[in-house]
Amino acid sequence: MNNNRTRVCIAGLGLVSALGDGLAATETALRHGQVCLGPLRLFPLLQGADLPVGQAVFTEDKNSPLPRTHQLALHAAKQALANSGHAPDAIVVGCTTGGMLSTENMLAAHPAAASASICGNSVCANSACRYHALATVGAELARFTGCSGPVLTVSTACSSGALALALALRLLRRGQARRVLAGGVDSLCRLTFFGFHSLQLVDATGPKPMDRYRRGMAVGEGAAMLLLSSAEEDTPLAELLGAGLSCDAYHPASPHPQGDGALAAMRSALADAGLAPEDIDYLNLHGTGTVDNDLAEARAIRRLFAQPPPLSSIKGASGHSLAAAGAIEAVLASLALAKGFIPANIGFTEFDPDLGLRPQDKPVDKPLRSLLSNSFGFGGNNASLVFAAAGAFPEQPKLVGALPPLAVHACACFTGAGDLAATLARLESGQSCAGRVEIARYCTTLPARQLRRLQRLAKLSLALAAAVVPEVEPAAVDSVFMGTGWGSLSETADFLARLEESGQQFPSPTDFIGSVHNSPAGQVALLLGAKGANVTTSGGEQSFEQACFAANLLACRNSRHAQHNDQQHTGQDEPGPLFALLLGADEAHVSWSPMLDAAISPDTPLADGGGALLLRRDTQAAMAVISHCQLFSGQTAVTLLLDALGGARKAGERIGLILAGISAAEKGLACAQLEEFRQLCGQHIPVCLYRDFLGQFASASAVAAVLAVSLLREQYIPAALLTDQKGVTSPFYLAGKSVLLLGCGHALSAVEFALP
Repeated sequence: MNNNRTRVCIAGLGLVSALGDGLAATETALRHGQVCLGPLRLFPLLQGADLPVGQAVFTEDKNSPLPRTHQLALHAAKQALANSGHAPDAIVVGCTTGGMLSTENMLAAHPAAASASICGNSVCANSACRYHALATVGAELARFTGCSGPVLTVSTACSSGALALALALRLLRRGQARRVLAGGVDSLCRLTFFGFHSLQLVDATGPKPMDRYRRGMAVGEGAAMLLLSSAEEDTPLAELLGAGLSCDAYHPASPHPQGDGALAAMRSALADAGLAPEDIDYLNLHGTGTVDNDLAEARAIRRLFAQPPPLSSIKGASGHSLAAAGAIEAVLASLALAKGFIPANIGFTEFDPDLGLRPQDKPVDKPLRSLLSNSFGFGGNNASLVFAAAGAFPEQPKLVGALPPLAVHACACFTGAGDLAATLARLESGQSCAGRVEIARYCTTLPARQLRRLQRLAKLSLALAAAVVPEVEPAAVDSVFMGTGWGSLSETADFLARLEESGQQFPSPTDFIGSVHNSPAGQVALLLGAKGANVTTSGGEQSFEQACFAANLLACRNSRHAQHNDQQHTGQDEPGPLFALLLGADEAHVSWSPMLDAAISPDTPLADGGGALLLRRDTQAAMAVISHCQLFSGQTAVTLLLDALGGARKAGERIGLILAGISAAEKGLACAQLEEFRQLCGQHIPVCLYRDFLGQFASASAVAAVLAVSLLREQYIPAALLTDQKGVTSPFYLAGKSVLLLGCGHALSAVEFALP
């Protein structure tokens, strides 16, 4: 990997939030210390007093089919790209709500729509819920910008926007892109508004970050997009110097009380930037105003800095915009560096001796060379970013040399047929494995206390983790990468149903915590004690492939040093003895799956499942290696994908089997792409349409990846699996060739597994 410390410039900024629309309005609000919170106007409250929210200064186009979240994202993207003449090479967007508000509005108007019996009517995935999935935000950004490269959708609760920037930084450093549009977006919706209220984390008088009498947060919304570039920019607005990621692995919703995860993320970000704590001129706090979050962050800061720099949180003015927060604060960081000012910590009046920090109580003009920005979220997901004024620090020495490929050391899957052995036995005779997993059968060895309040997807994820890690000590698993197309549908459906049934009086806090897309990965981190990067991708049919792509960017760095409480992290990108867990899973929900997923028709049997791979950058005793992982967006020419695989001729000679993912919703386009791929290769490569055997669910590709590894080990393919080999009864032998997991449709993906 040519993972150099290439200078990464910020070439464009776009922002819309409660603070204002655009950079000028936002700067004015910050310089005047304005409080930009107000009553909720987006949906009706049946009872009770309004709680303050940070509603974006944005007029939604009611005639557009796009939900509010998508419109906010596009609005910010237009600003960021206003002076750009080129499409970005890649897009990374953090999001937690997607089209949730539109889905909620539809359910309020058509209560019967939550019944599976209406699938196929007008109120279904093809109309009212067409844009529910988080992946559709990134897809619309790609369509608008003309991006044909990777589009990643990450969902790690309130750290999502910062994580998106961390991934963009890595893409640019590795030379896989020169221009990346990255950011975060979320709109207000009932799920988040009532969810945080159910946790008693909302202050009816407004948030007071870092204040002695703080009592909670205010939910907000907004979007921020940054155009990052590794090319030479004439007038860069600022630079992104480093990023650090960690996971508390402590509690589903509460931070580590001593701030261990926050400390690890900050140390890692500084080491990645090549800076020391004393180089930081300003610290942008996560600072939500909740009692526990502020205390944990303060303790981490006091452990890191002998003398903390000036610091403040903007959330007292804007509210907490969830997935957008880290990106919004990244834009504000760029403004602060370019204009030389520090925003005030609105709401602070009384010093808290337990925190030991006195934030900036008034806006102040001050030249800044560098700053550190924190974003922390549910599941213990922590992200810290280091920004600097353009040219303020010399370019870091380049690290040359390539890391070994990610190698698979263990694998496991669950399908409607059962575990891996049962699935392979069923496939041997060409029988379908589609159906719902009998999850209870595979949870008997898991801690009963951890399972107590969990529903289907979280239990499935934990069972996968438990099945794949017996080969190693659980403590050896450092990071978790998970792909899920739809997230925890059971918790989401139950939360909104109880909210409606109780007249908005008794929403379930347990269901709300479990409803966030990264909740299952957070539970896995808890089980394994995995305190490194914890990344959840939600890219629709590409969710697992996006998680694999993210793992290839971030996994198996020697990051355990960052977890020790009082030791410095080396920041080196060296392969270490640590493992990463890569998994993909989705649950079949009787009501919501047919309502949301266009691949499920009225006569389609519900199916779910998942697969997991244990990865390390060490091929000794490995089962397989991931030799390629490529993503493309839009109806990209298949020739571009083949070029990324080394050319059509070489790919045709190298690949022995194609496991093709064909969603029923895009069958025509996907089949045409598959045929074009085979023709260009000039070889008659055998094909297995794995969804015909596994069922129609977004993360079926995770199971297919496990099958690819298993088939490689056995070196033969049962004839019953081969789509175009009807009548053949003898198995097909791979003869040492690779297996390609090929995703076709509105986006193309390729994950190639080869013998080590």
